[in-house]
Amino acid sequence: MLSFLNSKKEKGASLVEYAILVALIALACIVVIGILGGQINTVFTSINQALNNAINSN
Repeated sequence: MLSFLNSKKEKGASLVEYAILVALIALACIVVIGILGGQINTVFTSINQALNNAINSN
């Protein structure tokens, strides 16, 4: 009976650990997007301008 209770606690701890892991991954993604957001925007703007120039030159 006692081993059943211990296994139940371990499953609960696993759920909490997964929740913490997901939160840390989400936080890391937010930080990376915040840091690289301007550079990514610059790249897409350059691509957009190049495509517009290619379309308008024909």
